[in-house]
Amino acid sequence: MSKNTPKAIRGTQDIFGADAEAFAFVVETFERVRKLYRFRRVEMPVFEKTEVFSRAIGETTDVVSKEMYSFEDRGGDSLTLRPEFTAGMARAYLTNGWQQHAPLKAATHGPLFRYERPQKGRYRQFHQIDAEIIGAAEPQADVELLAMSDQLLKELGIEGVTLHLNTLGDADSREKWRAALIEYFRAVQGELSEDSQERLEKNPLRILDSKDRRDQQFVAGAPKIDDFLTEEATAFFEAVTSGLDAAGVKWTRAESLVRGLDYYRHTAFEFIPDEGSAAADALGAQSTILGGGRYDGLMESLGGAPTPAVGWAAGIERLAMLVGERNAARADVVVVVEDDAMTAQGQAAVSAIRHAGLSAEFIASGGKKKRFDKAVKVGSRVILAMSDGERRLRYDENASKKDELAEKLRELGLD
Repeated sequence: MSKNTPKAIRGTQDIFGADAEAFAFVVETFERVRKLYRFRRVEMPVFEKTEVFSRAIGETTDVVSKEMYSFEDRGGDSLTLRPEFTAGMARAYLTNGWQQHAPLKAATHGPLFRYERPQKGRYRQFHQIDAEIIGAAEPQADVELLAMSDQLLKELGIEGVTLHLNTLGDADSREKWRAALIEYFRAVQGELSEDSQERLEKNPLRILDSKDRRDQQFVAGAPKIDDFLTEEATAFFEAVTSGLDAAGVKWTRAESLVRGLDYYRHTAFEFIPDEGSAAADALGAQSTILGGGRYDGLMESLGGAPTPAVGWAAGIERLAMLVGERNAARADVVVVVEDDAMTAQGQAAVSAIRHAGLSAEFIASGGKKKRFDKAVKVGSRVILAMSDGERRLRYDENASKKDELAEKLRELGLD
């Protein structure tokens, strides 16, 4: 490679081969599962006005203050490459009149952008799958999203993962809990980490999620949300957990699992690999593979009417790391022309095969004596060799549904 050849930007990746196949498998499985649950596919801009994210995510968060890719366009507007999907989804719901479809079940996937330190499974341009239910206040919406995510992980073949579940209560519950946390942590403020000392007055719930040892020694004794839940909030959480039990979704209570932003309510959840599992070994410190919660107060931060909503997102790269190495599926048929005079007939045959819904490779170049060997190396369920006005078929004896494939070739007149 020449010294003048441009290099990929740090934190980006070129995905190819088995990695690309694993990536595609995650997306294809997500698309299939979201259709089972009747989620509508949506597409949104890769960039939005900066205020969409600063108002939705919060000015004081690391995402907004340190990680967003923001720039001024030629018209003088401040724009930002999307660091997440939910804010853009909420903006689209409000500006496009999607309220008429409420409750709206929507799903999407694509690239996101955050300026952070690249590490295993984390990039500056990364990709997520995302599912949201907007306009549904009932706990059944939470259950449906969690059942969907649980089924997705199972169909991806990801094992050794547990759903960690918590409640943040309703607005009244959360406010009383927040006040109690401030009082509790204020008594030990000088012994907290610098980050937690900053968060104490503005965002005390985030201290509960701190990984700093100076904070963790106090977290265990901190006030619990259960002591402040209203009857309504308690009933909501019980409806979610009983719904999950009925759906066969296993879960565990995680009292320290929180969401710091004020618009989060009720359910908060993460799917986390079990300690010592293959998934945990593969991901290392980046343990959460899918997470979300209920964000009933978000629409108001964007100028909309109060609108209940719940959603989740998962990193495609992390999921792809867990599905194992996947190679491109071998072709159904390889058509190999051993006589150049048969090239046109070979092209016609491969075209007919593809239009019949079978995958096919076409080999009509290189040394004539080596073309068949090349076809064998490609790997397929059957090789159709054409030479001297004749056709011959060679089936892989271990190929699945060989009789079905033979019948299709007979229908095409290629047997």
